[in-house]
Amino acid sequence: MSLGTVCLVGSPNAGKSTIFNRFVGSRKAIVQDTPGVTRDRIYGTCEWLTKTFTVIDTGGIEVKNKPFQASIRAQVQLALDEADLIVFVVDGKKGLSGDDDAVAKMLYMSDKPVIVAVNKVDRIEEMDSVSDFYALGLGEPVAVSGAHGIGIGDLLDKIVSMLPEKDIPDYGDAITFSLIGRPNVGKSSLSNRLLGKERTIVSDIEGTTRDSIDSQFVNDGQNYVLIDTAGLVKRGMIYEAIDKYAAIRALEAIERSEVVLLLIDTETGIREQDAHVVGYAVDKKKAVVLVVNKWDLAKTGQTQEEFKKDIANRFKFLDYASVVFISAKTGRGVDKILPAVKKAYESYHKRIPTSILNKIVADAQAMNPTPLFNYGRLKIIFASQTSVAPPTFVMFCNDPNFAHFSYTRYLENRLRDNFDFEGSPLNIVYRQRK
Repeated sequence: MSLGTVCLVGSPNAGKSTIFNRFVGSRKAIVQDTPGVTRDRIYGTCEWLTKTFTVIDTGGIEVKNKPFQASIRAQVQLALDEADLIVFVVDGKKGLSGDDDAVAKMLYMSDKPVIVAVNKVDRIEEMDSVSDFYALGLGEPVAVSGAHGIGIGDLLDKIVSMLPEKDIPDYGDAITFSLIGRPNVGKSSLSNRLLGKERTIVSDIEGTTRDSIDSQFVNDGQNYVLIDTAGLVKRGMIYEAIDKYAAIRALEAIERSEVVLLLIDTETGIREQDAHVVGYAVDKKKAVVLVVNKWDLAKTGQTQEEFKKDIANRFKFLDYASVVFISAKTGRGVDKILPAVKKAYESYHKRIPTSILNKIVADAQAMNPTPLFNYGRLKIIFASQTSVAPPTFVMFCNDPNFAHFSYTRYLENRLRDNFDFEGSPLNIVYRQRK
């Protein structure tokens, strides 16, 4: 079950990043004893008791006007606006401070539910300090030790009990697809073309669209939902707070989509950022269509075949995706997009009969015997498609450790040779036959 968003706030060096790392299970946030190390927001995903929620780590708030405080406060305010629940982390060893009072005033104005987590309570005799934080007027404090993991489970239990479930729209039989890409590649212009109305703002200023917009429409009797997202940039290059806000909204849009359209700018060509942007969709195993926009501005003599070769070289992991050349400005080629989306959706939901699947796998092994790997040779005894979206195939074998990635790729190619899976990733897993 997916829940909402939790924001960690507090004064510098209260231990927010340590608790954040406990939540997400990695050292994603920098942890030092120096106050003010975290200046920007950091996002992560926490899983607890079969439920997941987004967690945001923020910079420390101080009363004194120290360097970066104005930027930190702006970042924290955005995080508070986005959060469904706030965890106010305070320092149990330091005790109640003026900085804590300053943070509490911000939380009073946020009108969001708050949990006070008294951190650095490492020993039982330090529990007396917890009662001091009742003075904040934000409810019963929870004693934890981020460094040692003490009380973290109790804190997570309380968080899960207070978080609302995400209200995810149910669009029934509609094909849901999203538009992603670098800023200013023409997502809003294409959205307006597909919808036939000026639903979203269009300008030449990068980053005009900041949030995702869902639009339902019908084409040739098929229901669609288009999710237009804000421009995504490479994670390490997201500097402005507003861009981080846009990025997480775009990731949520990809999560809700079945088909993802990556827009590529003909003028600027394929950039490294494009691979990072579409990487979000690949990680989520979504169907993909590559849309080359502004083809009316292509260089003289440049052909679509040449551009496709460049795409194939740069996106080797996306050789299954169809490529559509368009001009959102003039409308040229836009009519090819929805058929490509529908084709990718059908591939994403395609099933292969078990008998035919096993014949394909048997023929593949006969034509190209498995290589020796990890002191053994893979033998696939039986194959079964267990699910769709994406199509997932389980290969029951003698030992999964003998499966080399190159042979998995070979099997995928054989499946694609026999069935049209254009636009859809395939998922092949191995299990030992008992």
